[in-house]
Amino acid sequence: MSRLKSGLAGREAANAARVRSAQWMAVFSSAMIPPLLQTAEYARLALSIGQDVDQDDAAKAASVRVESQAVVFEPGRKFAFVLTEGAVRTWPGSPSLMPAQLDRLAQVSTLPHVRLGVVPWSVEAPAFPLHGFTIYDGAVSVVESLTGDLTLTETGEIDTHMDVFEAFAAAAVYDDALRDLLRRIGADYRALAST
Repeated sequence: MSRLKSGLAGREAANAARVRSAQWMAVFSSAMIPPLLQTAEYARLALSIGQDVDQDDAAKAASVRVESQAVVFEPGRKFAFVLTEGAVRTWPGSPSLMPAQLDRLAQVSTLPHVRLGVVPWSVEAPAFPLHGFTIYDGAVSVVESLTGDLTLTETGEIDTHMDVFEAFAAAAVYDDALRDLLRRIGADYRALAST
């Protein structure tokens, strides 16, 4: 398990290097928007909310995180993201930041080399989503924890994560149905922000 020895910015730089080295990624998230899809404000809050962190370090880390997102737009790579509706409905800070975040998800969902789905709360969950994970090139799965990342390389562990990913992917909505769901959730956030 890697720790936060080099601070949040160092951790984000290491994560960015791992992302750059991958040709395809499968990302499952049950609690938050995945780092590659976060707006700058969401990233800053996600890195600091509920934690005793240096705010300058958090700001630098958010900058590194947002810069690393350029890989999502590079040709020759493939990305698959599956989120639970709970991940989309859990927000840091104010609900007013979420419509922009949902717009970002809708935009990314139109990229030809990106598959983005959300599992609605109204469908039966295929498993308990105990934690999120990212599978890199089918060889490594990384589980992010509060204090560092757990890197799994055993074939059985990778296979289990891929099976869970595929099960949630089969329950997710995509394309126009996804964007309709995001619009409904966005309306809820706008209502919350206005109260």
